[in-house]
Amino acid sequence: MNINEIIEKIKDILSNELNNKRVFDKDVAAALNLSKQSLSILKKKNSIPYEEIAKFCAIRKISINWVLFDQAPKSLEEQTNKYSRIKYFNEINASAGGGGFNYDDNYELLSIDKKLLDSLYKSNNSNPESIIALNVIGDSMEPTLLNKEVILFDKNNIDISKGGIFIVSTNIGLLVKRVSLKLDGSIELISDNKNYNSEIIQKSELNSIQILGKVVGKVGLVWGEFFTYIFRVISWGLWRK
Repeated sequence: MNINEIIEKIKDILSNELNNKRVFDKDVAAALNLSKQSLSILKKKNSIPYEEIAKFCAIRKISINWVLFDQAPKSLEEQTNKYSRIKYFNEINASAGGGGFNYDDNYELLSIDKKLLDSLYKSNNSNPESIIALNVIGDSMEPTLLNKEVILFDKNNIDISKGGIFIVSTNIGLLVKRVSLKLDGSIELISDNKNYNSEIIQKSELNSIQILGKVVGKVGLVWGEFFTYIFRVISWGLWRK
């Protein structure tokens, strides 16, 4: 579906709210908290403002799948039995700030499709209660992990012997890096973005870091308590390069 079709759907929603009053692009822009000029640019580029649409739908309890993919509209609240909730620490970023965090403080509940999570758990032998979500900041792990994506990690999986991408607590903050255990007992922290150099943590310095868990997937878009998101479980080959 292109941006013009989505705008027409939003116009229909707004018109219904206004007793079938005619709705214009400027009204759509206001409903999405965009300027009229910004919406015009998006139309020219056929670029979809996913986050703004997600907020628009969540406020109205409208299925984003209907707006974006033309699926039948259903109340989000009616669908909650199809979703599992995991802890989402939206104020904590991997690759920037804060050395560690308390798993019982300052989190929101993020709802994700149970079938997708079941597949994720089986692929990683994970327990649903051990999955934690937090933000990625920066481009050091691109193209595997993008800036501002929400990643899922298993706090009970801290075994680095087979490699993979892990959340690492250091004295400079939380890092999300590909971890490689060397024969001499040292650990190499590797960025997928080749513009960044790897870092070696010597065996004698290992007590200065803590492995918090293995990254097992990511969420493309999250807003609030509801599940307006694009979910992707990353190819396990990517984690094990």
